[in-house]
Amino acid sequence: GDCFPCSQGGCPMMGHYADRFSAKLERINQKYFLNTGADPPFATWRRKVFIKLSGVKKTRGDINLVFHDTEGNTKEYEIASGALSQDQVYTKYLDVEINPKNTKKIEFVWNKTVFTLLWARLGAETLTIIHGEDGHR
Repeated sequence: GDCFPCSQGGCPMMGHYADRFSAKLERINQKYFLNTGADPPFATWRRKVFIKLSGVKKTRGDINLVFHDTEGNTKEYEIASGALSQDQVYTKYLDVEINPKNTKKIEFVWNKTVFTLLWARLGAETLTIIHGEDGHR
Protein backbone atom coordinates (compact mmCIF):
# COMPACT_ATOMS: atom_id res chain seq x y z
CA GLY A 1 0.00 0.00 0.00
CA ASP A 2 2.98 2.40 0.08
CA CYS A 3 2.49 3.41 -3.57
CA PHE A 4 -1.31 3.58 -3.43
CA PRO A 5 -2.96 5.38 -5.06
CA CYS A 6 -0.77 5.84 -8.12
CA SER A 7 1.15 9.07 -8.50
CA GLN A 8 0.14 11.98 -10.73
CA GLY A 9 1.89 10.29 -13.67
CA GLY A 10 -0.36 7.23 -13.40
CA CYS A 11 0.30 3.59 -12.63
CA PRO A 12 3.21 2.04 -14.54
CA MET A 13 2.18 -0.40 -17.23
CA MET A 14 3.76 -3.66 -18.26
CA GLY A 15 4.48 -4.94 -21.74
CA HIS A 16 4.14 -2.81 -24.84
CA TYR A 17 3.65 0.52 -22.98
CA ALA A 18 6.32 0.01 -20.29
CA ASP A 19 8.66 2.49 -22.02
CA ARG A 20 6.29 5.33 -21.04
CA PHE A 21 7.50 4.94 -17.44
CA SER A 22 11.28 4.99 -17.91
CA ALA A 23 11.82 6.88 -14.61
CA LYS A 24 10.46 3.81 -12.77
CA LEU A 25 13.11 1.61 -14.41
CA GLU A 26 16.24 3.46 -13.29
CA ARG A 27 17.19 1.02 -10.51
CA ILE A 28 18.92 -2.21 -11.48
CA ASN A 29 17.56 -5.64 -10.51
CA GLN A 30 14.13 -4.44 -9.42
CA LYS A 31 11.50 -6.98 -8.43
CA TYR A 32 7.95 -6.56 -9.65
CA PHE A 33 4.85 -8.31 -8.35
CA LEU A 34 1.52 -8.62 -10.10
CA ASN A 35 -1.84 -9.64 -8.68
CA THR A 36 -4.13 -11.34 -11.17
CA GLY A 37 -7.76 -12.34 -11.21
CA ALA A 38 -8.95 -15.94 -11.25
CA ASP A 39 -10.88 -15.64 -14.52
CA PRO A 40 -9.92 -14.42 -18.02
CA PRO A 41 -8.79 -11.77 -18.86
CA PHE A 42 -7.16 -11.98 -15.37
CA ALA A 43 -7.05 -8.19 -14.89
CA THR A 44 -7.66 -6.62 -11.48
CA TRP A 45 -8.03 -3.05 -10.26
CA ARG A 46 -6.62 -2.08 -6.86
CA ARG A 47 -9.10 -0.37 -4.54
CA LYS A 48 -8.83 0.75 -0.94
CA VAL A 49 -12.09 0.37 1.01
CA PHE A 50 -13.11 2.16 4.21
CA ILE A 51 -16.32 1.07 5.96
CA LYS A 52 -17.78 2.58 9.13
CA LEU A 53 -20.57 0.43 10.54
CA SER A 54 -23.90 1.45 12.01
CA GLY A 55 -26.47 -0.55 13.97
CA VAL A 56 -25.72 -2.78 16.93
CA LYS A 57 -22.79 -1.64 19.07
CA LYS A 58 -20.87 -4.93 18.93
CA THR A 59 -21.63 -8.23 17.20
CA ARG A 60 -20.00 -11.16 15.44
CA GLY A 61 -20.14 -12.08 11.78
CA ASP A 62 -18.55 -10.97 8.56
CA ILE A 63 -18.99 -8.05 6.19
CA ASN A 64 -18.52 -8.36 2.45
CA LEU A 65 -18.83 -6.14 -0.60
CA VAL A 66 -20.33 -7.46 -3.83
CA PHE A 67 -19.32 -5.63 -7.00
CA HIS A 68 -21.78 -5.78 -9.93
CA ASP A 69 -20.84 -4.81 -13.47
CA THR A 70 -22.99 -3.63 -16.37
CA GLU A 71 -22.95 -7.12 -17.97
CA GLY A 72 -24.45 -8.92 -14.95
CA ASN A 73 -21.18 -10.30 -13.53
CA THR A 74 -20.62 -10.20 -9.75
CA LYS A 75 -17.59 -10.67 -7.50
CA GLU A 76 -17.76 -10.82 -3.69
CA TYR A 77 -14.92 -9.78 -1.36
CA GLU A 78 -14.60 -10.16 2.41
CA ILE A 79 -13.78 -6.94 4.26
CA ALA A 80 -13.82 -8.13 7.90
CA SER A 81 -14.78 -11.21 9.90
CA GLY A 82 -15.23 -12.05 13.59
CA ALA A 83 -15.93 -9.38 16.22
CA LEU A 84 -17.42 -6.27 14.60
CA SER A 85 -17.94 -2.88 16.22
CA GLN A 86 -19.71 0.26 15.02
CA ASP A 87 -16.92 2.32 16.65
CA GLN A 88 -14.30 1.03 14.22
CA VAL A 89 -13.50 1.86 10.60
CA TYR A 90 -12.62 -1.26 8.61
CA THR A 91 -9.96 -0.72 5.93
CA LYS A 92 -8.88 -3.19 3.28
CA TYR A 93 -7.06 -3.24 -0.05
CA LEU A 94 -8.93 -5.21 -2.70
CA ASP A 95 -7.84 -6.37 -6.13
CA VAL A 96 -11.24 -6.28 -7.80
CA GLU A 97 -11.85 -8.21 -11.02
CA ILE A 98 -14.53 -5.76 -12.19
CA ASN A 99 -13.33 -2.73 -14.13
CA PRO A 100 -14.26 0.51 -12.31
CA LYS A 101 -15.56 1.92 -15.60
CA ASN A 102 -18.08 -0.96 -15.83
CA THR A 103 -19.16 -1.04 -12.18
CA LYS A 104 -22.95 -0.73 -11.92
CA LYS A 105 -23.35 -1.02 -8.13
CA ILE A 106 -21.58 -2.12 -4.97
CA GLU A 107 -23.62 -4.06 -2.40
CA PHE A 108 -22.90 -4.23 1.35
CA VAL A 109 -23.57 -7.69 2.84
CA TRP A 110 -23.54 -8.64 6.52
CA ASN A 111 -23.62 -12.32 7.47
CA LYS A 112 -24.57 -13.07 11.08
CA THR A 113 -22.96 -15.79 13.14
CA VAL A 114 -25.20 -18.48 14.63
CA PHE A 115 -25.26 -16.80 18.06
CA THR A 116 -26.25 -13.31 16.85
CA LEU A 117 -29.58 -12.06 18.23
CA LEU A 118 -32.41 -12.21 15.69
CA TRP A 119 -33.29 -8.51 16.05
CA ALA A 120 -29.70 -7.32 15.60
CA ARG A 121 -29.09 -5.25 12.47
CA LEU A 122 -25.86 -3.95 10.99
CA GLY A 123 -25.26 -1.62 8.07
CA ALA A 124 -22.70 0.66 6.49
CA GLU A 125 -22.83 4.20 7.87
CA THR A 126 -20.18 5.26 5.35
CA LEU A 127 -18.47 3.40 2.51
CA THR A 128 -15.53 5.05 0.77
CA ILE A 129 -13.62 3.43 -2.08
CA ILE A 130 -10.43 4.86 -3.54
CA HIS A 131 -9.43 3.64 -7.02
CA GLY A 132 -5.71 2.98 -7.29
CA GLU A 133 -5.12 3.96 -10.88
CA ASP A 134 -5.98 7.61 -10.49
CA GLY A 135 -6.71 8.25 -6.81
CA HIS A 136 -10.43 8.92 -7.43
CA ARG A 137 -13.07 8.05 -4.85
